[in-house]
Amino acid sequence: MLVSVDSGPALVVCNTCRLSSSQREDSAGRRGGSLLAELLRSLLSSHRCAGQLSIQEMPCLFACSDYCTVQLRCHGKIGYVLGRFSPCPEDALALLDYVAHYLHSSEGIVPYERWPERIKSHFIVRTPPEGFTYEREGVTAPSGCGLTT
Repeated sequence: MLVSVDSGPALVVCNTCRLSSSQREDSAGRRGGSLLAELLRSLLSSHRCAGQLSIQEMPCLFACSDYCTVQLRCHGKIGYVLGRFSPCPEDALALLDYVAHYLHSSEGIVPYERWPERIKSHFIVRTPPEGFTYEREGVTAPSGCGLTT
């Protein structure tokens, strides 16, 4: 059942995600995604994104092999699915630091040099906002992606 939530900028956390590639939950039976959501909420209260971002939860984003997965979304901006995080303060803070740059971007594109180190290599997919696609002049499809150029 769909549940109505705030339509503003959000990090949607898969609350059923595994703790890691080899471990489903911690010794207290808590899933990694649930722990990550808890950390994000705790850190957000004193982060520069406070009041500008919602931490929302959803069971299973269908990215199970990429445990501790989140979706970053905002109306009119490119969205992202990121995963393979640990439910630790360092990863949660890196996510929030990336979001701070994302929120101040016009289209949801953050220059690579502004990406926190702990974010790099965690991107799974980017999604266009409803009603849009994205195009850059002079860019061709990478070889092997299935598109003809």
